[in-house]
Formats: sequence, structure tokens, C-alpha cells
Amino acid sequence: MALALNNYQTITGIVTANNEKVGIYTAPTGYSAIILLAQATNIGSDTNTVTFSHVRNTAGIAVTTEILMGFPVPSNDAANLLAGKLVLETGDSVVIQSSSNTDVKFISSILETLNQ
Repeated sequence: MALALNNYQTITGIVTANNEKVGIYTAPTGYSAIILLAQATNIGSDTNTVTFSHVRNTAGIAVTTEILMGFPVPSNDAANLLAGKLVLETGDSVVIQSSSNTDVKFISSILETLNQ
């Protein structure tokens, strides 16, 4: 069966704390991906911080590049985590971390494109 040329994905989840970076998405084998939207929403009653990063494995070493680090998101507010689009090559990942275990939710829209 032939692989689809384009796949659209919506990724959602609750962000965790305790120095755990949650892997939100990894570009699959044979595809590059474009993150069209990445947003964190604070549903709690206190300001929480968010760290959003890109991870690429180079020669077996994970290189993490922070896009936002310790970014404050006020109570009942949202933060757009990207100013534009982010291209991920096969195997690249994005990870997110929060200062709360339950109060920050994440949503992302992703377009995967078959590498030809």
C-alpha cells in the first residue's frame, strides 16, 4: 500500500511538571512535518510556566533547543508557543514541560509530508 502524501494530525494532552519533558510529537520515518499551531492553555487558578523545545538526535546524542523557556501563562489564559511554523525532519521531536501537573493543556496542528 502506498504511503499518503500528506497527513494532518491534531495532538492534544495535559502537560506535566516535576522536570518531566513530555514528548508531544515525533516526525515519523519517511515524513517531514510542519507544526502549524502549538498552544498551551492554563486552566488553573495560578500562573504556570511552560517550556517548549525541539529535540534532534545527532550521532546518538539528543540536542535540545528551547523555543520558550519558563514562559509564564496567567490563569485562564493561553499562550501561542510558536511565532510561525516549525519544520521537523524525520526523527525530530517537540517536547513540553509545565510547572503544574494538571492545569496546563496543549494542542497542536501538524502537517506531515512524505519525503520523496
